[in-house]
Amino acid sequence: MKYSIREIKETEYILLEDFLYEAIFVPEGVEPPPRSIVNTPDLQVYIENFGSQIHDKALIAEINHKVIGAVWVRIMYDYGHIDDKTPSFAISLYKEYRGLGIGTEMMKQMLKILKKSGYQQASLAVQKANYAVKMYQNIGFEIIDENEQEYIMMIYLQ
Repeated sequence: MKYSIREIKETEYILLEDFLYEAIFVPEGVEPPPRSIVNTPDLQVYIENFGSQIHDKALIAEINHKVIGAVWVRIMYDYGHIDDKTPSFAISLYKEYRGLGIGTEMMKQMLKILKKSGYQQASLAVQKANYAVKMYQNIGFEIIDENEQEYIMMIYLQ
C-alpha cells in the first residue's frame, strides 16, 4: 500500500479532532463513547488552539490524497505528561489502515523531527490493553510509570 507522510497544513488542524476521537482505545466488546467526548477538558488539551504553541508539531499520512492518519505532539498537561520540556504524543489511524506499519513510520518520522529540534525525550500514555504498546516498545519507548489502566512511556532522543 503506497502512502505518504507529510507535515500537516494549518487548514488541516481541524482534522485532529477526528483523529483524537480515533485515538481513543475501545476494548473489544465495549461500546465506543459518543464523539462529544473530545470536547471534555481532559481531551481538549490535545487539540485546543493547535498550532499556537511553539512545541505543536503534527504529521499526517495520506493515500491517494486522502488523509488516513495523524501523529502530533505538544507540551501539555495530559495523561502522559512528564515535565514542561517533554512533548507528549497522540497518534491514530482510521481502523482500516492499522497494523500496516504506517503508524510506526509516522512515529519514527516525528521522533526524527523532535530530535532535530533539540528535544531530549518524548512521552505518551497508552491503555495497558492496547495493541500499540508493543509498537511503542519496538520503536524504543520504555514504561516509566503506570496506573490501574495505563502505562506512561518515554523515549530518550539524545
